[in-house]
Amino acid sequence: MRTLITTAFVSLDGVVEAPGGEPGYRNSGWTVNGVRFDEAAYEIKGREQAEATAMLLGRVSYQAFAPVWPSMTAEFPGYNAMPKYVVSSTLRDEDLVSNWGETTILRTLDDVAALKETEGGPIIVHGSATLNRNLSDAGLIDRYHLLVFPVLLGAGKRLFSATDKDRQNLALVESQAYANGVQKLVYDVTR
Repeated sequence: MRTLITTAFVSLDGVVEAPGGEPGYRNSGWTVNGVRFDEAAYEIKGREQAEATAMLLGRVSYQAFAPVWPSMTAEFPGYNAMPKYVVSSTLRDEDLVSNWGETTILRTLDDVAALKETEGGPIIVHGSATLNRNLSDAGLIDRYHLLVFPVLLGAGKRLFSATDKDRQNLALVESQAYANGVQKLVYDVTR
């Protein structure tokens, strides 16, 4: 079974919306505005790119990343080369970009569960707040790679849902605090 890993920039109060400056959110760019850059905090990003063998995205994140990431050959060579899966009930094959490698549309969470049963290495989930909440609620996420920023944003899309569900235990497998206040927290979901 393949490991499904969610990676996220998250505020202390759980917001994941527009960390890098994506338009439409009033606190857009909160990972770079007011938080001193510390290259060491981003080490996990390079490791993720080297270890992942596929990328899973929701439709909104796919449509935000697809026009940009393929041209970022220095920053994302691993991600650009690996197969991508987009979970969407509305996206059509003709909506996919042609310069970002093999991309498959999955229609349901059952399709994601079936993908996890295939041969291969870890699958990484970027962005995709709604998809992440649904994957978590369905018990499909195996690990969280979180960079927690020392900021409270109040409103915004959250990583975790408010669904009334059974408790999900996590085991901390890696952590580090950085001089800029960012914390790396890596959790395995225990079952």
